[in-house]
Amino acid sequence: MQPRTPLVLGVLLSQVLLLTSAEDLDCTPGFQQKVFHIQQPAEFIEDQLILNCKQRHVTFSDCKGNEKLRYEVSSPYFKVNSDGGLVALRNISAVGRTLFIHARTPHAEDMAELMIIGGRDIQGPLQDIFKFARTSPVPRQKRSIVVSPILIPENQRQPFPRDVGKVVDSDRPEGSKFRLTGKGVDQEPKGIFRINENTGSVSVTRTLDREMIATYQLFVETTDVNGKTLEGPVPLEIIVIDQNDNRPIFREGPYVGHVMEGSPTGTTVMRMTAFDADDPATDNALLRYHIRQQTPDKPSPNMFYIDPEKGDIVTVVSPALLDRETLENPKYELIIEAQDMAGLDVGLTGTATATIMIDDKNDHSPKFTKKEFQATVEEGAVGVIVNLTVEDKDDPATGAWRAAYTIINGNPAQSFEIHTNAQTNEGMLSVVKPLDYEISAFHTLLIKVENEDPLVPDVSYGPSSTATVHITVLDVNEGPVFYPDPMMVTKQENISAGSVLLTVNATDPDSLQHQTIRYSVYKDPAGWLNINPINGTVDTTAVLDRESPFVHNSVYTALFLAIDSDTHALVSLLQNLNKANYNLPIMVTDSGKPPMTNVTDLRVQVCSCKNSKVDCNAAGALRSSTVSLLLITLFSVACLGELLDI
Repeated sequence: MQPRTPLVLGVLLSQVLLLTSAEDLDCTPGFQQKVFHIQQPAEFIEDQLILNCKQRHVTFSDCKGNEKLRYEVSSPYFKVNSDGGLVALRNISAVGRTLFIHARTPHAEDMAELMIIGGRDIQGPLQDIFKFARTSPVPRQKRSIVVSPILIPENQRQPFPRDVGKVVDSDRPEGSKFRLTGKGVDQEPKGIFRINENTGSVSVTRTLDREMIATYQLFVETTDVNGKTLEGPVPLEIIVIDQNDNRPIFREGPYVGHVMEGSPTGTTVMRMTAFDADDPATDNALLRYHIRQQTPDKPSPNMFYIDPEKGDIVTVVSPALLDRETLENPKYELIIEAQDMAGLDVGLTGTATATIMIDDKNDHSPKFTKKEFQATVEEGAVGVIVNLTVEDKDDPATGAWRAAYTIINGNPAQSFEIHTNAQTNEGMLSVVKPLDYEISAFHTLLIKVENEDPLVPDVSYGPSSTATVHITVLDVNEGPVFYPDPMMVTKQENISAGSVLLTVNATDPDSLQHQTIRYSVYKDPAGWLNINPINGTVDTTAVLDRESPFVHNSVYTALFLAIDSDTHALVSLLQNLNKANYNLPIMVTDSGKPPMTNVTDLRVQVCSCKNSKVDCNAAGALRSSTVSLLLITLFSVACLGELLDI
């Protein structure tokens, strides 16, 4: 038996697929020359023809006029001109040892190989993709099948199936067959590849997508008529060539960045990066960034710059232009574009919006709207008496705007407090301890205002950050005060009528009004007592009886009034009324004994006030008030409880 020649599985790099049958036997569709050889130069120069003087162009024909002819090169750094000239798109020193040129028309397509003698290896996955260009045969043992990877571009169009490689064996036993196995053949995804069991032609049955599966690991073997393996299995690698079929995508939005106003030129605001599903080792996924649009475009249309490679957005204007208080809008929106193919015009693009907020810093101190404020308050009253207003140009949503007020002078008794209104930023000055007109009718406070956040170093609080508040205390007619109250007196029962028990004394807090005080009996259940209205001497009008039902636990309780001389009363509206004329009966009672009473009708006209205009048109009808009877005593009174121990 003669020795068999080894099986060789060759890569069909120059296979031609006719989409229509070529009847013209004088024309063979495809490249006229399939393989080219060039010497590796020190550097490929931009726009310089790559092939030597004898082979400056590649020639392709589909035998139909080459309508819609397109060329593709396996490296994004090269292109084929319409006349077939291969040129570099930029200066580059290393592209590997092999380039592939793919030509396609609606009628035919073909692939040519450019071998670079002395070519330097490229780094990363590209080296793996094109390793078939320098793969050495697997060392033989008893029998072996020599294989090289098969290179198939993704996104090929119909028709299918199409041949992509072939197992060559000129001396295999009669009746032997080829068998192909692995994922993509008899394992999921099944049926993508198949082999002609007689000729050894390997074909693909459908379009491939590198982003789904980049490589297929198959196995080739030969079998006899009974299916028994004669040789193999030998691994066969199918490599899917990347096409630029994926646009860059910004996947991490929304993109919002912040930069402090007045930041130095070149301050980094944020970083925006896009994702490209194409092969990261090729320019198909090599992205470049730029700003397409800025809104608003003032005070400069170029407020920001984006690093084309990293995607870092930085400020490019002077700090003075980043003044939040003078900007038309403290929010900028940038349309950022990412483009693959290293930013070449042929690259695919994707866009996203970057929102940049100019943050406020406390570079403006709060200022009072005026230097002096006036307030009035009745003695004895508490609560807010005046709101102090300030202006601050900083952002109202920050501590750089929110005000904090402090009373720095004029409050020794701590009678006043000031708090900030969170909505208006006003200072609400309040009386927290009742004031006494007779002690002091006027108060002067010095108030300062600051921000919650500290000012920036080059800004300070000035004179406008302090204000004076003048407070006038209004006198109120206060009732006389007994001292002591209550008073305890011990007497024997059965003392004679007219006996003096005690003398009461009341003082009027309204010392500046020089009022006189009169005394009267307010409550004397048994009718035993009398009081001198002038000097307050209390004596008996009847015999004291310890067993009286008005005496409890040997104690008899009586009440006395001290009445000053203020001679008027104030009528107040307690609830809203309809426009009308009201007749209000007023009962006036004196302090005599017995007291005298008089009822007087008071006519009250209720009008409406709108936009500073008084309207009394509907107040013509007279209505009688039947809700209540107003009792007005023309005196301020104090009540003394006397405890008489019998």
